[in-house]
Amino acid sequence: MKTIKVNIVTPDGPVVETEANMIIAVTETGEIGILPGHIAMVAPLQIGGLRLQKDDSTEHIAVHGGFIEVRPDVVTVLAQTAELASSIDVARAKKAAEQAEETLRAKKEGVDYKLVEQDLERAINRINVYESRKK
Repeated sequence: MKTIKVNIVTPDGPVVETEANMIIAVTETGEIGILPGHIAMVAPLQIGGLRLQKDDSTEHIAVHGGFIEVRPDVVTVLAQTAELASSIDVARAKKAAEQAEETLRAKKEGVDYKLVEQDLERAINRINVYESRKK
């Protein structure tokens, strides 16, 4: 089966350099699947899980915003942050989600609730990606 090269990069450096038979990403317009030979495109990513399917295995990656650039022979993800499911500290992610929920319930003045909601969304994404690797 054909493969396509995949590079996932953050400001801290490369996270993944591999090949996959199919890439599934969550863009602002919905979930997309990319196969080798896909038409060239660029799309903004939402906070969500990225799945790299190769043969009979799937690698799950938590991606927090950024862009996906697709060319027929290579897919490049430029993400604000990205973590392999296997490297996610799920206890830390659950604690971050609890803290964000608590801050949202407290309704204090001077708190940027948009940022707190994004923190909660990122923590939930990390938890979901970590748990999806078990399926």
